[in-house]
Amino acid sequence: MSNFLADIRESAGQIKQVRSLTGGAMLTALNLILNSMRIVVSSMLEISFAFLAIAAAGLLYGPVMAGIIAVIADTIGFFLSPNGGFFPGFTLSAFIQGFLFGMFFYKKKVTVKRVIAASFCHMILFNFFLTPLWLNIMYGSALMSSVRAIKAVLCFPIDTALLFLVLRTVETVKLKGRVF
Repeated sequence: MSNFLADIRESAGQIKQVRSLTGGAMLTALNLILNSMRIVVSSMLEISFAFLAIAAAGLLYGPVMAGIIAVIADTIGFFLSPNGGFFPGFTLSAFIQGFLFGMFFYKKKVTVKRVIAASFCHMILFNFFLTPLWLNIMYGSALMSSVRAIKAVLCFPIDTALLFLVLRTVETVKLKGRVF
């Protein structure tokens, strides 16, 4: 428990470091670029790889900073490309996403087991719980649909493999001291 709190405190301290702020700004921009290339399946279902930038932020800067980066990216993303009305639930989800990746990867070795666990938690929490909840509150849509379940099952191995490749690369670059 003390390591958990120490990691939270250290991650919050990243906010004061110029290096972390510039790296966070670049990951925010990368998130926005990746999000602009999302694949729209229907008005209630999209496929995006923007989470990879937030996961990298979690590995590099920890849960608090990654959550803040995700919130900033979500807010800027809404103004750049409004997709319906602004809803704070999605901003809360963005923070939780960054925090989740930070908890799984900050100061921890990137392993296949850890990436599968993080990807599985991400899929369950966002594809089956929070996003359907927010869409139900906003539009009255069904809390679960077969299309969403199929998308989650099909995208899980792709998302997991990409997450592993990206985070392993970021980890390698970080260990060589070439990252912010």
